[in-house]
Amino acid sequence: MITKNQKIKFWLDGSIKDRKTALDLYKLKHYDWCLFLWHLSLEKIIKANIIDNNKEIIFIHNLIKLAQNTKVGLLDEELKLLATINSFNLNTRYDDYKYSFYKKCSSIFTRKWVIICRKIYLKFKNNL
Repeated sequence: MITKNQKIKFWLDGSIKDRKTALDLYKLKHYDWCLFLWHLSLEKIIKANIIDNNKEIIFIHNLIKLAQNTKVGLLDEELKLLATINSFNLNTRYDDYKYSFYKKCSSIFTRKWVIICRKIYLKFKNNL
């Protein structure tokens, strides 16, 4: 049987890997995929927090709903930021949405959101 600490490590390791990949994609100027991977990294670090909070994982991608199952107190402004970051999850989006998101992801836009994602990431990581 898998222990609580092993489950936390699984989600944390995945989050760290996705965060690194996001940063690599940023350097390569693949901005849309960078932000997609930031979404995945945040999703996984939040899931590690859920397990740390002795709750079961909900297999959804909505960062707000996931965060509500942790002990991390988020400000209203941070919840609004998570709502925007939710839109970075492109996995099931239609091609026209993906293309419009790609066009939106300029260097300036992406840099702003990388900084925001880092802050939120650290808030959840420091809670573990």
